[in-house]
Amino acid sequence: MKDFKRGMKDGLPIALGYVSVSFTFGLMAISAGMDWWQAVLISMTNVTSAGQFAGLDIMVAGGAMVEMALSQFVINLRYALMSLSLSQKVDKTVHTIYRFVVGFGVTDEIFAVAMSRDKKVSRYYMFGLIAVPYLGWAGGTFAGAVLGGILPEIVRSSLGIAIYGMFLAIIIPKAREDFRYMKVILIAIALSCCFKWLPVLNRLSSGFVIIICAVAASAAGAFFYPVLDEEGKEDGK
Repeated sequence: MKDFKRGMKDGLPIALGYVSVSFTFGLMAISAGMDWWQAVLISMTNVTSAGQFAGLDIMVAGGAMVEMALSQFVINLRYALMSLSLSQKVDKTVHTIYRFVVGFGVTDEIFAVAMSRDKKVSRYYMFGLIAVPYLGWAGGTFAGAVLGGILPEIVRSSLGIAIYGMFLAIIIPKAREDFRYMKVILIAIALSCCFKWLPVLNRLSSGFVIIICAVAASAAGAFFYPVLDEEGKEDGK
């Protein structure tokens, strides 16, 4: 129980941050015509901010299942890589079945907190670390879905851009720290603008636009700025 409580304590700040973003998701889901329980069910079975907002756009636009699957694969692929890395951090108490549970609950913030620990983490710590943010994510969605119709229009419109503010808070510090990140971001922005305003390209659905922009910008970054090993050579060469 000591490890579980420590995990809950470390997860509390994450949960507080999740409430505001998931509140916006619940608000947008209701605005898109969903029932409150549908919005909450999505949050409880996904726990991915970018994936849920992108998926909501695809559902509203009547996108195909393959479009939904590909967009979620591209957006959430990083969680698989995080889980592989985290598997080296957990201790022997995290058996196979528990790894599936932990893998479901891994997010960027939970991964960062777990990896920052100066020793291996137990399954009890991970359960505590995941449980509180999970409840915050689901609870925030419920609050947004239920209270969305009560709030004034100006407040709802303001909350509707909260997710974009969160993304800017993620990319701007990195872009200021290293101009290579800025160049990759600008490539993604340029591609997105092309799909927004150019004839023919603007007919493509939002899900495929996300896939193309993410993959193309990432590929450009990997090509122009390859990761170097300790000897200054490109990895694998």
